[in-house]
Amino acid sequence: MLGLKLATDPRWVDIVETNIEEILTDHAWCEQKAATNAITIITLNSEHSDLVTDLLALAKEELEHFQMVHDIIKKRGYMLGRERKDSYVNELYKFMNKGGNRVQCMVDRLLFSAMIEARSCERFKLLSQKIKDPELSKFYHELMISEAGHYTTFLGFARKYGKDIDVEKRWQDLITFEAEVIKNYGKSETIHG
Repeated sequence: MLGLKLATDPRWVDIVETNIEEILTDHAWCEQKAATNAITIITLNSEHSDLVTDLLALAKEELEHFQMVHDIIKKRGYMLGRERKDSYVNELYKFMNKGGNRVQCMVDRLLFSAMIEARSCERFKLLSQKIKDPELSKFYHELMISEAGHYTTFLGFARKYGKDIDVEKRWQDLITFEAEVIKNYGKSETIHG
């Protein structure tokens, strides 16, 4: 369903299990950034009431996820660490069209967002299947389902509002670009690391 060209090596979960506090902190900040991203898209495209409505709901859900991860962090006696840079996302951002018209920029931002959700969904699925911690296995299974919904929301809006753009070609180009980027990741205990 996700169309990713390169699957995460299952041994990444072994790395994650060496530092659960780090993956939870990184994950919490990923959720916060996802909420902020949705609000940014709304801010830049407020003339589309359906997009505003759906992305408001998505932003609220991302903040709920942030709270859920933070609750797990507190329950386990950990501390929410400082926000981390997400090198994967920063590299993926380089693909985005920065000089196009508003519609091109919106479509690229939506595709960029869909890609991040797709990779997160794939990682959450892997965690749900391989992590030895039963609480986290269940938690990541539930979030995997949510991320899949976010992925389809972003992709759906890109297709809807990108009628004058070859959205499918742009999406396939991004999938190819992401496959090259992700080759350098899967070696740290972070969601995209």
